[in-house]
Amino acid sequence: MKVAAAQFAPTADAAANLAVIEEMTAEAAAAGAELAVFPEESMLPSEASDETGIPLRDLATAHWEPFVDGLSRTARTHGVAMVAAGFEDSGSALPYNTMVVVDATGEVIGLYRKMHLYDAFDYKESRHIQRGDTGPVVVRIGDFNVGLVNCYDVRFPEFTRSLVEMGADLLAVSAAWVKGPLKEDHWQTLVRTRAIENTCWVVASSLTTPDCIGLSMAVDPLGVVRAALGEEERSLLVVDADKDRIDRARTVLPVLRNRRIIIGPR
Repeated sequence: MKVAAAQFAPTADAAANLAVIEEMTAEAAAAGAELAVFPEESMLPSEASDETGIPLRDLATAHWEPFVDGLSRTARTHGVAMVAAGFEDSGSALPYNTMVVVDATGEVIGLYRKMHLYDAFDYKESRHIQRGDTGPVVVRIGDFNVGLVNCYDVRFPEFTRSLVEMGADLLAVSAAWVKGPLKEDHWQTLVRTRAIENTCWVVASSLTTPDCIGLSMAVDPLGVVRAALGEEERSLLVVDADKDRIDRARTVLPVLRNRRIIIGPR
């Protein structure tokens, strides 16, 4: 299955962001992609609340349904399944940070509300976002089981391992990976590590807003980077994710069969 990862810099204009997503999906379809992965905050960047003076919850209430409808329409028009993320009204004071998956017919087939909030590196995502309590989530797209990973989730090996135990053979990572000392190295190392330790494909997309790194990438089940972007504000990569590559990796490196669960003393 050909999979695209798109990186761009969304603004506080949700309609303009949807237009960019549609244009990039058309580019992915022209390249033969069956799945396009978009970044975290594709709907709106979290900074949109500061720019507009509108609380993030109110932005979520106003824009989440049009965002999902726009993704469905785009997927149906171009015949490409899509993964993207935005802010969803949670019914509480804070919105969810939610990944949505639509198939090539435009049907919503999965929602994942971010479970690991980015309370690290002097930032407190939990001040702005309601933690999700349902997940992990795996969906079927073509011949692949696709596990959903939202940014900070990638730092938790037990989370991605649970997706693989649920049958995932490709991890779709949507991220707004913030710049900073060592952060670029962490991103590249973690994405490759999640592929190597789980012998699965990882396709990771990150924002290119001024505070985020870009560096979207696709990594095969042995940790080889098959395609990668730099800091381009708007760009697309396409990789041919091969199921045979998973089978070969799990034959020569059968870590999933060889591992032993060790429970320490209580």
